[in-house]
Amino acid sequence: MPITATPKIWMNGELVDWADAKIHVMTHTLHYGTGVFEGIRAYETSQGPAVFRLTDHIVRLHNSAKILGMSIPYTVDELIEATKATVASTGLPSCYVRPIAYYGYGEMGLNTMPCTVDVSIMCWPWGAYLGDDALTKGVRLKTSSWTRHDHNIMPPAAKTTGNYVNSSLAKVEALKAGYDEAIMLAGNGLIAECSGENVFVSRHDKLITPPLSAGALEGITQQTVIALARDLGFEAVCDNLARSDLYIADEMFLVGTAAEVSSVNSVDDREIPCPGPKTTAIAELYGQVVRGQVDQYKDWCELAV
Repeated sequence: MPITATPKIWMNGELVDWADAKIHVMTHTLHYGTGVFEGIRAYETSQGPAVFRLTDHIVRLHNSAKILGMSIPYTVDELIEATKATVASTGLPSCYVRPIAYYGYGEMGLNTMPCTVDVSIMCWPWGAYLGDDALTKGVRLKTSSWTRHDHNIMPPAAKTTGNYVNSSLAKVEALKAGYDEAIMLAGNGLIAECSGENVFVSRHDKLITPPLSAGALEGITQQTVIALARDLGFEAVCDNLARSDLYIADEMFLVGTAAEVSSVNSVDDREIPCPGPKTTAIAELYGQVVRGQVDQYKDWCELAV
């Protein structure tokens, strides 16, 4: 999706002009994919823009770095305040937020221990990732020929830049074949996730989403939706799913910060009822929660002003 520039980007402790936010071509992470990042959304609320589950996202950023063996030179609290300042600098009522920590200029080679760590935070307007009608019309999925990373190859629990080569291959393959998104299988053939979203399937009146052990990223939106589903009276669990479970699902949807809640209308050309009643109810509540309209969850909305 095209990028719309905003006034400032936070780089290593200061806000700089968008056009001046540059790195050297010898930046280590550019060559080796050794960065960690987050995708976050700030939503318009009655009190101004609020960043949804900001603390949880920054904690996950630090956890990803720890898995990679990277030491981020800013605390969780410092990055929370930096993110709020960056969102506020845009003047936008809502936006997408991308913090990234990466090995910078000064060293080359696979040994990252001598490398310095740089951190940047950028914000820009970004609409519905899978399309404005993804909830009502649904998206078409294709099982990818690309297998999701194994835990002992590229740790899927870490949101690292290099991991997303795997996701990009699957996404582009699906788009070229005429589908909207790719389903990725673990090495044992079980469902892991989509290229950038967690999967939820309703079968036997139970919502099931694959666990981290299946190769799924432990999604913050996934955790949010599990909580909302249970509050709505739906049984929701993390458990394994086979490919055939998707074909005979009562309903199915995808979740993620970018995709929010998007219904699925088919998998490998097997039609799925869309949008299902659970999907519709959860999407409606999710839309209210992220905009600070539900008192029970207001702590998840961290004001940027």
